[in-house]
Amino acid sequence: MRDRRLDIAVAGAGPAGLATALYLKRAGHNVTIFERFEEPKPVGSGLILQPTGLSVLADLGLLDDILALGSRIERLHGADAASGRTVLAVRYDAQPGGRFGLAVHRAALFNVLFRAAQRQGIAIETGVEIETLEIGERASLVFGTGRRAGPFDLVVDASGARSKLRQCLNDLEEPRPLTYGAFWASLGWRGEGFDENALLQRYDKASVMIGVLPIGRPEPGAEKMAAFFWSLKPADVESVRMAGLDAWKARLVALWPQCEAFTSQIDSFEQLSLARYGHHTMKLPVGRHLAVIGDAAHSTSPQLGQGANMALLDAAALSHALSKSGSIEMALETYAIARRWHVRIFQLLSLALTPFYQSDSRAMPFFRDRLVATIAKIPPVPGVLASMVAGTLINPFSRIGLPEARWDLRQNSGHDTTSS
Repeated sequence: MRDRRLDIAVAGAGPAGLATALYLKRAGHNVTIFERFEEPKPVGSGLILQPTGLSVLADLGLLDDILALGSRIERLHGADAASGRTVLAVRYDAQPGGRFGLAVHRAALFNVLFRAAQRQGIAIETGVEIETLEIGERASLVFGTGRRAGPFDLVVDASGARSKLRQCLNDLEEPRPLTYGAFWASLGWRGEGFDENALLQRYDKASVMIGVLPIGRPEPGAEKMAAFFWSLKPADVESVRMAGLDAWKARLVALWPQCEAFTSQIDSFEQLSLARYGHHTMKLPVGRHLAVIGDAAHSTSPQLGQGANMALLDAAALSHALSKSGSIEMALETYAIARRWHVRIFQLLSLALTPFYQSDSRAMPFFRDRLVATIAKIPPVPGVLASMVAGTLINPFSRIGLPEARWDLRQNSGHDTTSS
């Protein structure tokens, strides 16, 4: 495919779509992004870019840009709210190589990718809702208005968990809703009693999880921020609202007194975004002239924080497959094979771990708080846990032709990478 210039449509201007467009534009293809919003924008609060996602950004030449905005994460720590017992302790340095995470505001990740796309002159058409594809010798997009665009040699579906395009591959299954979601808010960072290099959580059994994640700045010069979250069932949101904001805040502070530094910044439920989660994994995320990536291909709970990282890996894998294959059909098959086991293992792990942290079970948090916390201290378990969080339990790099970033070159970047 190196000698052929393809016409490629990318559905969705999130991290998956933007990263894919950057890769394919760099390879010399004609790329157009189609976005349903009138103006491309980020959705959500904060996330941790793992060594996997950071390596993709390094490959795109954007690592320094995102490091300048994010907050370096060296550990994850969770404790039982009642007893203070540590029930989650993961350190990145439990694995060799100097890996770390980088917590970022979603706006920071979006802006870094979007501005790079603008610099590359990638065409973006907004305010269009893609309904389906017409596939013949090539593929055409069909919008809700009846208008068509194309034809294209390849369509990349990066439209998220509620994708309509995967129906073109006879995948009619909607993500299975998970019982628990979360309230999220982006708030000003208040460091007293908190570690700026850690994700900290408190649990009340598995029915309540409160978290504080330092996420750096959404843009240069802005104040430092934190992502504050509290797990709950979407079905309970209305009853929580009816009880009132003060009652909700009092409950959180009773469980974790220090978090008042963040709850005191919340004046209205309007400041909170409700995240709903679902689980779905496509058996085969490719078809004739169509590749499905990111949450459109595999969505799950955020327990291992791999969503954006998996999407970025998909983008790199698809680009590599196109550059090395003799036909689009061969490239799509190569892409699907290259990502299959890494995706499936982490989907399975996330699904299996979720009930220990978000469920109505009493047995699972009992087991988590006593046995799991003890086992986690015994080698080589700390290294295994660190590789699970980092996304490297199964090596995702070699199969997609992606060099892992040189973390040893980043050791002198300092613990606070958020200075403007």
